[in-house]
Amino acid sequence: MNTLIQAKVLKGFRDYLPNQEIKRALLIEKLTEAFRFYGFVPIDTPVLEYSEILLRKSEGETEKQVFRFEDNGGRDVALRFDLTVPFARFIASHKGELYFPFKRYHIAKVWRGEKPQAGRYREFMQCDFDSIGSDSAESDFEILSLMKKSLSILGVENITIRLSHRGIFNAFLKKLNLHEKSEDVLRSVDKLAKVGRDEVISQLEAISGSKETAQAILRFISGDSDFDACLKLMEEMSGATREADRLRSLRAMMIAAGIEKSFVLDPSITRGLDYYTGIVYETFLNDLPSIGSVCSGGRYDNLAGLYMKEEISGVGSSIGLDRLIAALEELGMGEEKKSFVDAIIFYLDAPLALEYQALAEKLRRENIAVEVFPEAKKINQQYNLAEKKGIPYGIIVKNEKDAKTGSYLLTLKNLETRESFESIGFEEALAILKK
Repeated sequence: MNTLIQAKVLKGFRDYLPNQEIKRALLIEKLTEAFRFYGFVPIDTPVLEYSEILLRKSEGETEKQVFRFEDNGGRDVALRFDLTVPFARFIASHKGELYFPFKRYHIAKVWRGEKPQAGRYREFMQCDFDSIGSDSAESDFEILSLMKKSLSILGVENITIRLSHRGIFNAFLKKLNLHEKSEDVLRSVDKLAKVGRDEVISQLEAISGSKETAQAILRFISGDSDFDACLKLMEEMSGATREADRLRSLRAMMIAAGIEKSFVLDPSITRGLDYYTGIVYETFLNDLPSIGSVCSGGRYDNLAGLYMKEEISGVGSSIGLDRLIAALEELGMGEEKKSFVDAIIFYLDAPLALEYQALAEKLRRENIAVEVFPEAKKINQQYNLAEKKGIPYGIIVKNEKDAKTGSYLLTLKNLETRESFESIGFEEALAILKK
């Protein structure tokens, strides 16, 4: 007797049941609509890359997150941990085949070897959109505008997009003679919301060797609630006038577009990853602040330069789809569907089997999503299936024909309200289904 293999899933991974996957698919469809509305096009990249591509000769936090192993050919490979680094490699590989500015979106799974937590998994879906080939404030603004549009198309309007500029922060650190320890400082600052002010000061003091320096960093990242006042403070403490002017330009565009109320200048937003060089941003749902950022990113001018001699400017953003879905569920938002079917044709009379298929095809040509129950079973069993799948209408083909058209008459049942339309023709049934 064969021993059964236990059906189990790796820790940090999960299956998606139809109702969950449908919800995700519908959300992806809406986001795709937003991306295309702005002129972005889809791409895809391999799940596996050479480790040196993903790690970028980097040590530290990034390397700890990567699923890395030796493949059957003895190559050092790793699963992609985000969609940005593979995109940089993609640009270097296909530069001659692309046009610039090049605007892409990419929706795919990524893997991170983090400790699993509630709502956080080692395998999850990311949704990235990037613009490559322009270092303009306009490109920065387009990404910020698209972030707002992407959430708006999902019905989420009450958001705050917190932004800053890594160039200003880096200039500030240089004035403090801490530019060589920037990654350590960035990681500490990035934890402010999680661990609190006192712990961050303690970490910064250990990094800088000075309590005064630690307090200066904290004063910088605390900023001011007023956008202009905050920017003035950042500029004065860093001396980064050119970078500050970039933020002023973005502010002017926000006002011109009428979306400025959704944006806050927050110097504590630094993004922990080390490849950002310009603006950085994170998006929060005001009705659910506890869930954290659902959309984040920034400008990464030097990223593609790791794989090619020519440097190409880029700016992009990433949406954590699973986190966003969880947030929408908690807020009671998002579309609930158990299937994509508008109607089911019940199988009640074997001699009419061919008519069932003919009717189904006729309805599909009219853009009605329909399925046929595959075999003759008790009507209650067929009803139960329809209810479990959330199919709104059931169709019974009657064994009698319309005297005028010669077509079989139909009974159309609203499976939710139990309303029944008896002995109607195809056109009448179609009109009801299209309402």
